[in-house]
Order: sequence, then structure tokens, then C-alpha cells
Amino acid sequence: MTSRQAWISIVPLTAFALALSIGAPEAKAQSLFETLFGGGMKKTRPTNFPPPPPAKRRSEVGQTKAAAAPKITGPGYNTYRADRLVRVDFSPLTRAAVPIAYQPGAQTISFDDAVGGLDNFELFAEKDIGAALTGYYARNRNFIWVDQAAPNARAAEAIRVLGEAGRYGLDPRDYLVAVPPSDSAGLDPQARQRDLIRFEMALSARLLRYVHDATMGRIDPNRISGYYDFPAKPLDLAGVLDTLSHTSEIRTYLETRHPQNPEYQALRVELESLEASGAGDEIRVDPKLVLKPGQSSPELPKLISLVSRDLDDELGGEYGETLWRMGQSEIYSDDLVPVFKAVQERAGLKSDGVVGPRTVNAVAGTSNADKIEKVRIALEQMRWLPSDLGSPRIFVNQPAFTASFIEGDTEKLNMRVVIGAPSTQTSFFYDEIEQVDYNPYWGVPQSIIVNEMLPRLRRDPGYLDRAGYEVTDAKGRRIPSSEVDWGRYGAKVPYSVRQTPSEANALGELKILFPNEHAIYMHDTPVKNLFQRDMRAFSHGCIRLQDPRGMAAAVLGTTVDHIAEKLTHGHSTEKVPAKIPVYIAYFTAWPTVGGKVEYFGDVYDRDAKLKLALAATEAARAPGS
Repeated sequence: MTSRQAWISIVPLTAFALALSIGAPEAKAQSLFETLFGGGMKKTRPTNFPPPPPAKRRSEVGQTKAAAAPKITGPGYNTYRADRLVRVDFSPLTRAAVPIAYQPGAQTISFDDAVGGLDNFELFAEKDIGAALTGYYARNRNFIWVDQAAPNARAAEAIRVLGEAGRYGLDPRDYLVAVPPSDSAGLDPQARQRDLIRFEMALSARLLRYVHDATMGRIDPNRISGYYDFPAKPLDLAGVLDTLSHTSEIRTYLETRHPQNPEYQALRVELESLEASGAGDEIRVDPKLVLKPGQSSPELPKLISLVSRDLDDELGGEYGETLWRMGQSEIYSDDLVPVFKAVQERAGLKSDGVVGPRTVNAVAGTSNADKIEKVRIALEQMRWLPSDLGSPRIFVNQPAFTASFIEGDTEKLNMRVVIGAPSTQTSFFYDEIEQVDYNPYWGVPQSIIVNEMLPRLRRDPGYLDRAGYEVTDAKGRRIPSSEVDWGRYGAKVPYSVRQTPSEANALGELKILFPNEHAIYMHDTPVKNLFQRDMRAFSHGCIRLQDPRGMAAAVLGTTVDHIAEKLTHGHSTEKVPAKIPVYIAYFTAWPTVGGKVEYFGDVYDRDAKLKLALAATEAARAPGS
């Protein structure tokens, strides 16, 4: 017997661990556990754990009236509430003004002489921008954008940058500023002063909005859902005006407020390329099409046309006649099934002949218009992240179902992952790697205890004792599962449950920790077959790694042999030598390290939620809103 075999408890690879790894639907929990723990299961227990007492009779356990069947649900999605614009209060400026008599023919305008033109000026801005605007000008009673009774060259440069906001996926309409006419001949001097002071304030307000949006995005993702978790970025708005007032490099400064990383730049280049190419004569197919043999759809002729267009000699020789003959058919007949099976096999998909979203994407790709939308969304999401992503770092892109270890400009490791199912989604956030746990315990989340274990426990209180799980109370004391009256608890169970290290453990042989309030980490899994699937959203929210040893070696700066040796010594932990940024991200458009942008399906439909939030922001900022 090896040293590894010696320490491992004798718990077999139970159907329970397999089912949880696959992510069984919560609504079927009761029947699921009847299946998993029905008669005939061999009783096992972890080492050093006293045998559980005989199961109590139903008359002894569960005498308390059972609470209603509970359910713990994950975060939902909210109706996004954009920042409401408020009218800027200029009274602090006008009260402090010391007017200077205007001299006809003067080549300059005094700020204090012109500030009276702010009376009755209806400039609307976000509350914090309005406060920064009046606060700055109360302390600095000078023009930034006006010289010699006209907008200056710095103003012209600033307006050009605002007009190019679309290059970054922003909406130029959010930053529009009316520029006073350059020819002021015959214009009443006071009217000219009024126009210029109002131009000064409007331009500063829109520049502050631009800097805010470039730095942290147009929306606050945390308002969309609890699945988003991003810290607020510090931004000194008044300090921005101070910098703008002292630099002649207006464009350079404003461009530095955007994320300064290669990924953001690659997305920008992609956006410009897509917008320049236009939509052309693209054939667009419903991306959510599901078509089985024998069914019909008006989308089918489009797919046949696209397959025919891209035929090579091999496929053309075998299926060319079929495609020509069936080109206008809306019925997915038996003649066409082999064609699409061949297409699926070539694309690395499961060749089952069922035309679904991934087959549609393989044939039709992503339309130019959809790519533009995905890139704009990706640029917005990039602004939620640090400008410098750090090196080395781990980047998990959920829609791509991949995890990468990146150092400098090199992707040293890339692997498939399994992410949360749509009902138990993985959050979007970033953190830092802290440690690796070998042969880990699995602390069962309360949501799984309540939603999936509790129905079975109410009927069979002792099954956790037999299946290799430990139950502890709030003080950490071990309690046999059979002694707990599970029927008295609803959505709040005052006990913790953990699975002991074993080959049956749902976390496999190791986990990589970056402690966060979502209880999400990366780990191994005993269920390896899911990595072969194209759509890999099956977990309860954590990230399952195809190559956990390789990732553990990368974050520890060691070798896979070191990881293998550590695993022979039972349960232990190892701290990483330096904390490494980890991004649990969600991008349906994302560049490779080489800069090529790839596109992915929106597995959680989050792009649609983000578009609604952006639309709400645009509506709130619209004139007259």
C-alpha cells in the first residue's frame, strides 16, 4: 500500500460526490438523494471517527414540527438605476464674485466679471461632478478653456477628444458641449461673457464625466446584481480639473485615464476595424436556434447557404450534391443530418446532428454587428478592472470556459474549466491567490445543505455519518448526523457539514484559495468527463480545473513533481510566496495574448443585462431627462 493509499479514508467514490459535481437541479433534490442513498449503499466512515449510534426511531427524531421546505437562492438581477442628474448649484460662485466693470474692446474677460452669467444657467450633471465643479472654481477663480474672450486651443483639443469617445466604445452624445461662435462682432458684451462662462462650466462638467467613464465605466456593475463585486475606484474629480488647468497635453492626459493594458488596446483596435468594415452582406442566423432532425425552421436555408459557401474539396465532394438539392429546404431531413454532423466534427463539437447555438456559431460565426456590441461591452467591463492587470496573474474567462496563467506577455498555462450552472452562477470579481490546500476538506455551502441535503436528512438523519461527512455545531463540536433533529430547521441550519479528504471528495486532490465573500475557489474534481463538453457550466459556482496540479505549481512557483510529492502526505496547506492577482471574469469578446480577439456565447445572458444598464444610463443623461 502506498503512503497516499494509507492516509486516504476508505470512503468510496459515491454517487453523491458525482451528482454534486455535475450540479443536479435543486428542484429535484429530494428524488436525487433518494436515488443516491437508497438501499444497498455500503456503510463507510472516515478514520478516527467513532461509529455513529444506532439510528433513532422516527418517534425519537423529528418530533418537532418540520419547517416548511426551504430554499436558498443566489443573487438575482436588478432593474438598473442610473445616477440621476441634478442641476448644478452655482450660487457659491456667484455669491463670492467681485465684478469688474467690462471695458469695451477688452481682449480678455475676467472670471469674476463673467460669473454673473451663471444665474439661471440650467446645467445638469451627476451630483459628485456638480460638487467637484463648483468646489474647484470656488477655489480657483480663473478660466481653463477661455483666453482673450474666446475658447482657446486647449478647449479645441478637449472637444476633439470628447468627439472621438466612440473609439473607446463610449457614446459621444454623453459629452456634447455647445461651443460659442468665434465671431463675436456685434454681440452684446455681457451676452458674450455669459456664453463663455457657461461654455467653461459645461466643458469642464463633460470632461469630468468623460474621465469618470474612462476610469471606472459608465455604470456601477454592483447595481446590476450580486454576481458582480467590484471595489470603487478612487477618483479625485477636482484634482482632474486642477491637472487639466496646468497641462498643455490635454489629449495625452485624457487618454491615460483609460485602462493602460494590452487587452484594452487590442479591443480598441478590434472595434475600429469592425466599424470600418461595416456589416456588408452578412447572413445572420438566430444564435439561439435549436433544430433537431425532423423539425423545420426558416433559419435552415441560411445555414445551408453558409455551409455551401465555405465548402472545401473534401466536404464538397461528399455533400455538395445534397446541399445543392436541399438548399431551400426548411425541413431538417435525414439527408442533411450527416452534413451537419461533419460540420460539428470539424469544429470540435459533439457530432450528434442537433443544430444548437454552438453549431450555429461554428457555421455562421458572430455577425459583425454582434461583434461590435460584444467589444463595446468588453471595453466597458475592462474599465471595472485595475488599469494594470499585474504579472503574473490568473485569468478565468467564464464564457470561454478557460483559465490562463500569464506572466509578462506570455501565456504559460491554459486549460479548460467548468464554471457555475446558470442556476448557481459564478460571480465576476477579482482577488489575490493566497494558498494551496492539498487533499482538502470540502465545507459544504449552506445553500447545498438546505436545498439538496436537508430533504434527505429529514427522512434519514444518519446518512451523512455513513457517507463520510462530518457535522459540527456553532462551537465546532463534532455531532453525529443521526442525533440532529433536521426537521426543525428551514433556511437557517445551525450546523456545518464538511466532506473529509478522499477520492470521493468533491474538490478532488487540491484547491487553490483566494478568500472572498462568494466562497469561490479553484479546485480539482473527480468528474473529469465534463471537460470534454463544449458547454461547461455545471458547478455550484466554483472553478473546476482541468489541470489543477499545473495551476498549483504555477502559483507556488514550483514544479508538478513538488505538487505530487505534497499530495502523498495527506491534508496540508502551502502559502504562495507572493500574492497573485486572479480575475474571475466574464467577457464574450476577449483577446488572446497575441492580440487576436475571440468571441464566445453569453452563457448567463449577462451582456443583455449590461445593455439594459447602459440604456438606462443613456436615458438618464439625455437632454431634458
